[in-house]
Amino acid sequence: MKRPARRRFAPPPVSALRVFFAALVFCAGVVSCAGLVSCAKDKADDAALLLYAKASSAYAKGNYSGTAELLDGAKNFVPSLVLRGKALYFRDERAGAEACFRRALRLNASSVEAALFLARLLRDSGKNDEAARVTETLIRNNPQDIRALRLASDLAAAGGDSESAAAFLDRAVEASAESALVFIDRARFRWIGGNGDGALEDLGRAEALLPWNTALSRSIGELRFLIARGNKQTEESEKTEEDK
Repeated sequence: MKRPARRRFAPPPVSALRVFFAALVFCAGVVSCAGLVSCAKDKADDAALLLYAKASSAYAKGNYSGTAELLDGAKNFVPSLVLRGKALYFRDERAGAEACFRRALRLNASSVEAALFLARLLRDSGKNDEAARVTETLIRNNPQDIRALRLASDLAAAGGDSESAAAFLDRAVEASAESALVFIDRARFRWIGGNGDGALEDLGRAEALLPWNTALSRSIGELRFLIARGNKQTEESEKTEEDK
């Protein structure tokens, strides 16, 4: 029995898709602000990197005790300090976690994860004023960080400032458009590679992250229609070939 060939996506008219992808890129440029890129120049030898890799694996499996134990000697490698702090945080060992996050920030003041978790820990400990200051600095350096904006909203609401809480959430909604662009980029590469189903999946995720009825969301909806129609035409063509 002849093994069926792998189904490849027969794209809709190339000119149409090029127009829509170009439209998405244009709209994305209008919606998104300039991206922020933070570069941590942490130095670590091979042993420290290997230890960090092992600890990351343990952390991913929910083994927070093992993670903290593996990184017990971490002193100057910021990623290890942050990871150990997060493991201790989820073990509710607040003093140890706070020490890790504060040291990480002394070594690298731009560490987003360290600042974010320190602010969460301070909030959980009832130190809302300091948590707000840490969050304010974090947002000043990372104005599109959705996690920081949500935390700022939570802190503002806890302080009775509902207007600021709502404003932070509005900014978080706007920043979510930036996350949508990642799915749009991958959808384009999947479509070029013949993976129409994967492109549809990514475009659906992108559309879900965007405010309803914007120019970008409408363009995505129309592009999804074109790709879905192309997929259907491919399936019908393959069925016709099988029936012959």
